[in-house]
Amino acid sequence: MNFADFLPGFAPGLLAAVAAVFLLAGMIKGVVGLGLPTISMALLALFMPPATAAALLVVPSLITNLWQAGPVRRLAPLLQRIGTLQLGVCAGTLAGAALFGPPAGAWGAAALGAALLAYAGWGLFGTPPALPARAEPWLGPCAGLLTGVITALTGVFVVPAVPYLQSLGLNKDDLIQAMGVSFTVSTVALAVGLWLNGSYGAGAAGVSFAMLAPALLGMAAGQRLRRVLSPRMFRLCFMLSLAALGAYQLAEGLLSR
Repeated sequence: MNFADFLPGFAPGLLAAVAAVFLLAGMIKGVVGLGLPTISMALLALFMPPATAAALLVVPSLITNLWQAGPVRRLAPLLQRIGTLQLGVCAGTLAGAALFGPPAGAWGAAALGAALLAYAGWGLFGTPPALPARAEPWLGPCAGLLTGVITALTGVFVVPAVPYLQSLGLNKDDLIQAMGVSFTVSTVALAVGLWLNGSYGAGAAGVSFAMLAPALLGMAAGQRLRRVLSPRMFRLCFMLSLAALGAYQLAEGLLSR
């Protein structure tokens, strides 16, 4: 694995900065239960192209979300309700990758900023209504398609998938598992889309795998912090920080076009 072949302008300081981002993102996930890909994309995109940032998050996101998607014995009944959402995510991500290419340039920064603002707005003010069971067969694929397109454009795969999952009335354990399943599928679809666009090869996979260690260390630290911090206040600060980062990315993308 050659870091210099993948990370632009490679230097030890850059590698340390990337590792610090994943340490922080893992810590946030450990405290509030989500946010590793989102905060990683938000911070990494400040000093590298969005496509490079998206490629780096694949392995840490995949492993942590596979962990969250267990136990296997409860997957079958859950997939009966959220399977069409996952099919939509795959279709939307691959179609978005084919139509728009990897997230890059001013357009990629603006799209990422808009996605972060939407995510922060949902986290701060969103209260998804209860979804009638009769709407699930058609709304699930639609939510998945839109989530997939946003994933292809930005590397962020939370909206609108998580608000949709929240509207299903799942209990706490099933909701956490459903988010793990959805994030896992989104991560795999993103990796395939990046590979099809030539943005995810052996070098990207190697550097991404190296970032697994700081992400897991951060998660362990975050789980410890959860015992002494108020998750509600931490989540509020997290969402406000994301809103500020999103506004910055959106403004920078729009002004530099």
